[in-house]
Amino acid sequence: MENWKRAVIAGSVGAAAMLLMKGKRPAAVLVGGVGLAVLASEYPNQFWTDSRRAAFVCAAGTQFLELAMRIGGKIEELAEKRAARAFEELGEY
Repeated sequence: MENWKRAVIAGSVGAAAMLLMKGKRPAAVLVGGVGLAVLASEYPNQFWTDSRRAAFVCAAGTQFLELAMRIGGKIEELAEKRAARAFEELGEY
């Protein structure tokens, strides 16, 4: 890899980190994307393989989050029913 490409990648990663710490997310994503594009131009085959793998991981993560949300909804329902029963029992005294 040429030195100027290394400098662009390192500079964009550093700038993106600084922008994230300052709370400027859109700018950080843009600057980080520049570094990622330069890296992808240097290793296109590896980047394509990794992007396919990343898509699979994202899909699995989405399924996990959906399951967690359903479980959380069930827990919330049970807690509401239990609180309602406890309130009714309190009203009997």
